[in-house]
This record gives sequence, C-alpha cells and structure tokens, in this order.
Amino acid sequence: MEKVMKRKLLHMPVWYPKLVLLMSLVLVVLAAFGSKNLFFRGDYQIFFDADNPQLAAFKEIEATFTKTDSLAVVVAVQDSIFTPEHLNLVRDLTESAWQTPYSSRVDSIANYQHTSADGDDLLVEDLLLDLYPFTEARIAYVKDIALAEPRLRDALISRSGKVAVVNITLNMPTGNQTQQVQEIKHFIDALIVQYQADYPAVTFHLGGVIALNAAFAEAAQIDSTTLIPLMLLIILLFLGLMLRTVSGVFATLLVIIATVAATLGILGWSGHYLDTGSVNVPTLIMTLAVADCVHILSAVYQSMRQGMAKREAIAHSLSANFTALLITSVTTAVGFMMMNASDSPVLRDMGTLSALGVMLALLLALTVLPSLMMLLPLRISPRPQSSTPRALDRFANVVIRFHRLIMPVSLVVVVASAFLMVQNKIEDDSVEYFDTSNSFRQAADFMAANISGMNNISIAVKTGQPQGMNSPAFIKTLDGFTRWLRDQPETDHVASLADTYRRLNMNMHGDDSKQYRLPDEQGLAAQYMLLYEMSLPYGLDLNNEINIDKSSVKLVLTTENLNSKEMVALEARIYQWFADNAPQYDVVASSPTLMFSHIGEVNMASMLKTLPIALVLISILLIVALRSLRLGLISLVPNLVPAVVGFGIWALISGEINLGLSVVVTLTLGIVVDDCVHFLTKYQHARRQGHDAEGGIRYAFGTVGRALWITTVVLVAGFSVLGMSSFRLNSDLGQLSALVIMVALIVDFLLLPALLLMFDRKAYQGETEKDKPALVASL
Repeated sequence: MEKVMKRKLLHMPVWYPKLVLLMSLVLVVLAAFGSKNLFFRGDYQIFFDADNPQLAAFKEIEATFTKTDSLAVVVAVQDSIFTPEHLNLVRDLTESAWQTPYSSRVDSIANYQHTSADGDDLLVEDLLLDLYPFTEARIAYVKDIALAEPRLRDALISRSGKVAVVNITLNMPTGNQTQQVQEIKHFIDALIVQYQADYPAVTFHLGGVIALNAAFAEAAQIDSTTLIPLMLLIILLFLGLMLRTVSGVFATLLVIIATVAATLGILGWSGHYLDTGSVNVPTLIMTLAVADCVHILSAVYQSMRQGMAKREAIAHSLSANFTALLITSVTTAVGFMMMNASDSPVLRDMGTLSALGVMLALLLALTVLPSLMMLLPLRISPRPQSSTPRALDRFANVVIRFHRLIMPVSLVVVVASAFLMVQNKIEDDSVEYFDTSNSFRQAADFMAANISGMNNISIAVKTGQPQGMNSPAFIKTLDGFTRWLRDQPETDHVASLADTYRRLNMNMHGDDSKQYRLPDEQGLAAQYMLLYEMSLPYGLDLNNEINIDKSSVKLVLTTENLNSKEMVALEARIYQWFADNAPQYDVVASSPTLMFSHIGEVNMASMLKTLPIALVLISILLIVALRSLRLGLISLVPNLVPAVVGFGIWALISGEINLGLSVVVTLTLGIVVDDCVHFLTKYQHARRQGHDAEGGIRYAFGTVGRALWITTVVLVAGFSVLGMSSFRLNSDLGQLSALVIMVALIVDFLLLPALLLMFDRKAYQGETEKDKPALVASL
C-alpha cells in the first residue's frame, strides 16, 4: 500500500498537471517574495569569522590605536611633483580630501608636520604651508626634506619624485560597510573627475582598503549583471541544439527561474545578505537544475520515440529517473554542505545556499517540469526500438574491446596527475583577485612599480608599562626592529616612531645633523614627545601610533605585493625577531592582507579533513541506494579520479590554489557523482534483467549516455561562464570546476566501464521486488 501511495505521489504531475503546477508556482512566488529583504555586502571582513585569530588581532590593534581603513589617492605626473603647479595640486587635493565622508585624517607631503629648530623652540608646521610661496629655493628645500625623510619617501612620495599619495584614513562603522564604502567611493570619484578636468596631464589612481572593498562589491555586481544573463543564454542555446524542442526548453527555463527565485527568496526570508560568493550561486543552480531536467526530458523523448504515449512516457521517465536524481541531488547537496567546514563565512554561505538550491531544483524538476510537459504540445515521431544512438553504440563496443588497455593507461594518467597535483602551491594575493582590467588592480600594480606595494602589516609592540614607550631600552629595541624590517628584501616602507625620536633629538640640538640619534634618557624622550604632540594640529596627532597611556606603539610595514606564503613567512620572521631579541615585549601583527594570506591555507586544510567524510557519506548513500557493496566500492574510483586529474592539469595551467579553489573538491564531488550514479543505475537495471557486464554497459550507454553528454556540456558551459569572471576567486573556481566535470564524463565513459568489466563479472539474480534498489521498488 505504501509503495502504491509513493507511486501515486510521484505521478501526480501526470494526472493533475494544472493543480500541481499551480501549487508549485504559488509556493515559489511566496518564497521569492523574500528577495525583497536581500542586500549586498562586499567588504573584506565578511570573508572572516568574528573569532578568526588574525581578524581578532586586527581589531585589537584598531581598538588600541585608531582605525586603519584608508583610501589612497595616487597622483602621478610625467616630470616631477616638485613644481609650483603640482605642489599646489597636492596641497589643494589634501584640503579637499578632508571633506570625504567618514574621514578622520588626511596625510600627504602637503600637511606633513615638519619639525625644525627655531632658536630654543621647536617649530612644527606643514611642509607645504601656504604662507611660503613656491619659489625655486623653497621648492628645492621641500624636495630635499621630502626625499630624505623616512616617513615620506616610498610612502607619500616616490624616490623619483613623480608620484605623490594623499592618504585618507576613515572611521568606518562596524558591521556592514557597503553603503558607506559606496558613499566614499562616489565622493572620491567625483573629486577626481574635478581635478582631472583641471589637470588633464596628471594621472590619478585609487588604492587602499576602501578601494579594495569597493572592488569586491564592483566585481560581484558585474558578475551578477553579466554572467547570469549570459549563462541563461548559453543554456537555452545548448538545450535548443541538443533537445530540438521548444516546449522542453521553455519548461526547463521555467524550472531554472523558479529554482533561482525560490532559493534567493528563502535567503532573503532568513535575513541574510548576498556576498561575493553567494551572488554566484544562481549560476551554479542553473547548471544543476538543467541536469535534472535533461535526464527527465531525454527519457521522455526516448520513450515516445519507442511508441509510448506522452502521459505514459512522462510517468515512465519519472519512475526510471527518480532514484538516480534523488541520489545525485542528495550527494551534490552533501558535497556543497561540506563547504561548511571552510573557515570563511563567504564559502560556507555559498555551500549552504547551493545545497538548498540543489534540492529545490530536484523538487521543481519532479513537479513543474512534468506538469508543463503534460500541458504543452509535444510531438515526437516514433522510431524503431532498436534505433539507439549509433555513435554511443560504437563507442560502447570500443570501450568493451579495449577495456584491458584502458586500465593501465588510466593508472598512468592518475599517478602522473597525483604527482602534478601536489606541485600546486597555496597562494593568495588579494590584489590578484582582480584582473588587469580592474581599476583597483591597475592602481595596485602602478603603486608597486612606482612607489610601494599595497600589502601592509600593522605591528603593535606592547611594553606593559605606562610611559614605557619613552624607555631608552624600548626605544633602542624599536629602532633595532625598524632597521631589521628595512633590511628585509620584501620591505618597501616602514613607518616607525624611532625616526621621530631621532629627528626630535636633532631639532632640540639646534638641527645639528650629528644629533640625529636616539635620546638616551627617558625624561628627555618624554619631554621631546610631549612638546611635539602639543604642537600637532587637530586630526594629525599620534593616536594612530601611540596608545593612551603610552605603553604601546604601532609600526606600519608596507611590502611589495607578496603571495600568501611569503606574507605568512614574513609574519613568522617578525614574531621570531622579538622572540630572539626582545622577548620581554608582547607583539601583535595583523592586516587585511595578512588575514587573506592565512585563510587560504587554513581553508585548504579544513577541506582536506572533510573530504574523507564526504566520500564516506556518499559511498554509504550509493551502497544503500544500489543495494550493492561491490558497485558502491567501484564507484569510489570514478568519484575520486576527476579531482585528482583536474588538479593535476591545473598544476600545468596555473599551479596556484587560492581561497576559491580550496573548495573545488567538495563543490564538485556531488556533481561528479551525478554521471556515475546515472550510469550505474542503468547498468544495474540491465544486469538484473539478465544481461552480462558487456550488455549492461551497452544498455547504460544507450539509455543514459546522451543525457550524460548533454548535462556535462551544459554544466561545463555554466562553469565556464563563471570562469569568465574578472574576479579571480570566481574565475578560477569556474575554470577548474568545468575541467573536473569534463574529466568526470571521460572517466565515466572509459574507466568506469573498464572497472565494471574487470570486477563485476558475477551473474546477477533475476529482477524481483526483493532485488530492486529500495528507492526504485518504492515507485
């Protein structure tokens, strides 16, 4: 009785198409209404958990000192910044930059607080103070100071004197900063347009963390407005060419739209937001929804060509495909859910939302699709039952004939791929997340080539004692550490109070260059610093380098654009320097760049730990569903090999694994299972009907081979569209996923039949209710 009820439930779209379609669409619309609550968040902090060690360290530094979110306006000229025209530009731009929303500080050579001796007094004034006209003598004086001052050279002015930077520090609110980032970006863009009109020969660039956040948001918006429509177009094109039916294409399109709308709507009802990862989930859902629809439609068309009526063909297709569709959807969802082991919330959200989309796609493919097919006109000319695809028949015979050769060749390929796979290196560089057409990437590359890189590390050194920063021993340690940093090959610039102490000591000795050294008494150092701080104007104090009780100081190390391993290695050397030379002081180092450097390696380690769990779960599902331990174990090979071969080929293509690629194995694992399950279910059905292994393989190729080919083409096309993204995390993810899925089809068409011919020779019992897989019997 229970089996009859399940069969009736599965066939409801066939007998009550209008009712099922109406109910399904009403539920989809109700779910889709949740999308009105969606908002986009694109700041870099969404990539990290609140308890991420590097993020916690970064927040500690920001809480101790001032916030370090910044926007750098780069001014590049052909000849020299040190001309009246260009110095006026830098001074005016510095003044205008104070009007930037949320700005708390603006630094440039214009308002650099230059110190000098004025008799017995300390004179502190803007380097480009407007009281001084730009005479040749004054410009020469300014140039000498700017190019000699360690705080300016390679930070706010290039050694060549052709590039200047106006750095804007912003006090951003905690949490979602998307709206504020856009507000800041719009203001600065308008400001640059204004100055560009006044100085057409000058080139302007935007760098800094705020520009990085804006670039993240821009990349996601571009992908969502270009890739998804392109994806739909490609899907429709391929379906039209391969299925050659308008009604089938229309029904599939409606399933795709309904699945995407419902998935995003449920996300909106949950109160969550879209981000740079989840914004691409619709692209993944499209490909998976199409795969379900193609399997159902292919079986319908094949049955009608064999003489079945439309109603009978649709019912037969639902019954024949339900097991495989359910298994593949569940295993794909399991694969996506394994992304929850990631240390990045962006990837976890992407995995959870994709898993939800997979199951919704299955539900709608089993309800909306057959209901529409019952209501839409569908004319398929009957053909003789023997007219299975000739090309696939010939291909099956070739595989059967040469299966003993396929095995050793496959073994060589897998071993070679495994060797190449381990040659891949985990490398994350947030600058290289964007292609060279991106304005942020162009700014970063320009800065790296002309003044300094955009990678930086904030280093807080704690003395543990109030006024401890003025201790001669600490100042000496600070100076030694500063010198060591500047000796490192990766270093472009170091901003350190050690330079300030040296300059103040010289100033207080009548600007005697011989006194450009560290003060040797704590009281003297404290007096120098107090006198200096009291002379600084509002907004240019030392709160960004000194904490309230003078117990801690902060240095900022700027490096060339390093990859993740190089950044992590440099961080380790920093901690080791203090362990070896000043263990009495606590040190904390962090920055957004350093956070991204860590998360790629940690994420890959997490993924490798969860991969065996995913494999075990999927294997258990296959063994239970197929009621065969032997087939379940055989399936492990074609489910593992595509990832090995794919990453092996990737080592030849790129050799770099970033944050996006660290989830490819778990992301594609469930998808890869799709081909294998469909092939095995058809093979097993033929074996239970009394066919030998060769006959089972021919039957599988004849019944499901075309559907596997179509779904693979559509999946590869879908991920290839994602591979066209200008955002490298998405493009690399799309390219490697497409590669793995294509390899999966090759493996299932070559290696899987060879394995079956070698290890599944034992005769099957005749097909009875007892011997059927549980899910098939339930139909």
